[in-house]
Amino acid sequence: MNASASLPHDGPSEEDRLRADLYNYLGLVLARPMDAMTLEQSAGLSGDNTPLGRAISDLARTARGADPKAVRREYDALFVGLGRGELLPYASYYLTGFLNEKPLAALRQDFARLGLTRAEGVFEPEDGIASLMEVMGAIIVGRFGTPIAMWRQRDFWARHVGPWAGHFFTDLAGSKGGRVYAAVGVVGREFMNIEREAFRLAAA
Repeated sequence: MNASASLPHDGPSEEDRLRADLYNYLGLVLARPMDAMTLEQSAGLSGDNTPLGRAISDLARTARGADPKAVRREYDALFVGLGRGELLPYASYYLTGFLNEKPLAALRQDFARLGLTRAEGVFEPEDGIASLMEVMGAIIVGRFGTPIAMWRQRDFWARHVGPWAGHFFTDLAGSKGGRVYAAVGVVGREFMNIEREAFRLAAA
């Protein structure tokens, strides 16, 4: 994604930077199969005793020694397949049962309000999970400009991420063809639970 404008903000806190890092990581590993470098970086992750921390530690253990060729086959089976993969990671599909529906049109309208445009050479619909993870990470820290305020983050998340991303990550965690990516699904599911509660408390 590219951007031409955003909103004033005092700058991201350390907590916000950590949130953005996890969004960016999820966007990276869901956009394309993990290569040897990404697997090595994933294997070096460490978590604490929280549900998210345990999920991150489990992902690190799963990534250790994983064969990049096998991970590519896993990714293809999940998201590409012959005709289609096991999962269709798009908001329109999860919310309506069809691709390129109203959720995508609404997302494009909000992208325009935020000054975001699709990068040249990118042909995937913008409502894919990898794209939305990338955008959330970007708007938190202002990668495309100035970080946006928490209430704008909350509104964007509630409109375009919250209604379906948790369901997608749950499906990924329980996928038939998933191993490394099933572990990614658990991380994503726990992170979405944390984000939902944090935004709820911020609105109180």
